[in-house]
Amino acid sequence: MNPISKEKIQNFSDFIDNHEYFYIIGHKEPDGDCIASCLGLAEIIKNKGKEYKLLSAGPFKRVEIKKYSELFSNEMDFLLDEEIKKTGLIICDCSEFKRLGEIEGSFENIDTFIVDHHKTADCPAGAQAIIDSTCPAASLLVQLLYENIIGPLTKEIAEVLYFGTMTDTGFFRFLSSNDGDVLVQISRMLNAGADPRKTYDYITSGKSYSTRKLLGVLLNHAEQYLDGKLIVTYETMEDTKKLGQEGRDSDALYSSLLAVNNVEAVVFLRQETETTCTGGLRSRDKVDVSIVASKFGGGGHKNASGLSTNGKLDSLIPAIVKEFAKII
Repeated sequence: MNPISKEKIQNFSDFIDNHEYFYIIGHKEPDGDCIASCLGLAEIIKNKGKEYKLLSAGPFKRVEIKKYSELFSNEMDFLLDEEIKKTGLIICDCSEFKRLGEIEGSFENIDTFIVDHHKTADCPAGAQAIIDSTCPAASLLVQLLYENIIGPLTKEIAEVLYFGTMTDTGFFRFLSSNDGDVLVQISRMLNAGADPRKTYDYITSGKSYSTRKLLGVLLNHAEQYLDGKLIVTYETMEDTKKLGQEGRDSDALYSSLLAVNNVEAVVFLRQETETTCTGGLRSRDKVDVSIVASKFGGGGHKNASGLSTNGKLDSLIPAIVKEFAKII
């Protein structure tokens, strides 16, 4: 993870000072890091004495983020032209407008600042940005902004940012030997009051029985490709109808399949409608799944990416396997 330069920190601080009202938004189908980093940015703005509105297209499917859903809206306020000039848009854990999802209103003509850590980040024309693909969680970028602009973390903000960091680092599983500075940074969250045990229990508990049944279905659907180096599994619309769409536990699915001997990458696809699919891609180390995700309307990190594309499972799976054959 690279330190944020003093110049970029000052640019972000000036961005807040130069606007009176803010929209803060992350990607659609938010995860813990997306929600936590948005909340952290909101605290910075609140401490600066400015007003804001948290936006999200949702849905809040994950059990661990449901309690935050009431803090977010999918509707923008009606603003006059003069008010728009004083408004700033902060996009977090994402950089592309298309990944924000369906929001009532328009981001057109609103000054934009992006805080992101995805390898496939693509900053829109005219937007300012802090983008570090070496950073394992957007919450860590927000922590640095908070500490440099506001000061030491409060217990409340430390707990939120620690929660976000744990979801994206897989409780440190995705860190490497180059991430010692990340652990130093996390130690400041703990010193401020974040509790590792309580956070772990909160994230991993509360799953419904149907999610355990669904996990079994997805494991049963799994097939090996490319001499066992790739595993692909899927969820049909019938599966979703029978077992629901709340409280997904994709982390357990990926962990189980990546534990298989010789596997280098795992793909999970879901048929959302008759003509559209979403998916998640994970890899152990060397395989860059963001390359494949970008071919299907998605993106993300080297070892964790997502996609959203037109198509049906029976044609999409062979197409994805073909792309993986180029990089495995």
